[in-house]
Amino acid sequence: MSEILDVAIEKLVYGGDGLARADGRVVLIPFVLPGERVRARVTKTSGSFVRAEALEILTPAAARETAACPYFRRCGGCHYQHMLYSEELIAKAAILREALRRIGKIEFPGEIGVVSGEPWNYRNRIQLHIAKGRAGYFQADSRRLCPIEECPIASPALNEAIRTLHKLLPRLGPREITLELFTNEAEIQVSPPNRIFDSIGGPAPLDYAGLQVSRHSFFQVNRFLIGDLVETVLDGATGGTAFDLYAGAGLFSRALAARFGAVTAVESGASSHHDSVANAQRGGTPWEAVHSPVEPFLAECAITPDLIVADPPRAGLGPNVVRDLLRLRPPQLTLVSCDPSTLARDLAQLLAAYSIRKMTLVDLFPRTAHMETVVHLQAV
Repeated sequence: MSEILDVAIEKLVYGGDGLARADGRVVLIPFVLPGERVRARVTKTSGSFVRAEALEILTPAAARETAACPYFRRCGGCHYQHMLYSEELIAKAAILREALRRIGKIEFPGEIGVVSGEPWNYRNRIQLHIAKGRAGYFQADSRRLCPIEECPIASPALNEAIRTLHKLLPRLGPREITLELFTNEAEIQVSPPNRIFDSIGGPAPLDYAGLQVSRHSFFQVNRFLIGDLVETVLDGATGGTAFDLYAGAGLFSRALAARFGAVTAVESGASSHHDSVANAQRGGTPWEAVHSPVEPFLAECAITPDLIVADPPRAGLGPNVVRDLLRLRPPQLTLVSCDPSTLARDLAQLLAAYSIRKMTLVDLFPRTAHMETVVHLQAV
């Protein structure tokens, strides 16, 4: 028989779980809120850590609300639809600050700014899994399908595409497909291409806010906050030279090129680099697009630019990139991170030569545990 616990939730931790303690053990429970008393069933034990599921919220928090999505708790996409959005932002800032302290041993005394937007219908890109005539998302921590009819965090154009897709499913028969849809609200990009989905869209690059974005290229998913993210990253910066590392299709490169005399955009992905080259030729503010992983580019670099912007993947910068950033030591260094854990790790090393000038949480992923952080560093 599974162990039943009666616990008090202390706080939320990165990943979306609430943390409680019982008999000297740390208990992690999803879909709960700080201050709540919860009756929970243990589902997994590993040493002094316990995972559990909430059976009953004995004392609900004032921030608790009814989820807007009928698939919440089954679909693996959202973590925070059970709490007021204003409280979600406060919780994320606290989680970020704790990650800096716990992983990086960084006590940041300043305020963490928060940039937020509309928490619903914001996603411009979704990935749907199709199997046995049904379409949806994977359930949390599994490969089991959660069929959906709509998605409240997806844009209106994508929800219309979901409705159209359901009419096309009988033509697929038993085939299993993972379909990615990306939209600028006027057109929809479909990947991989399939003639069955021609009524939804096709594989051609989209024009997104004046940038060419191909189907294998990275682009930010929050259609409401793209401009705010760019302004937060630039923060009024100007100068002679700038590097945009992990540049993608050139979102930051374009803005930097309007403010700096020479901009170098470094990107390893073939599709994103191709788009960066094309986008550099638009609009009269060109930049140099370099097709290379960041590590060898920096290792061979002997030029110190006025500013480096780095937007690495979830794995973060890593020791080799950090080493060369410290060697080059640009006066201004801006990190854009989608994972507070790897951000804390990288920052802990960079603070040997830099101080944190400003830190902002940009909530690109409302209703989920994910967050984007922009950190402005200055050499000391």
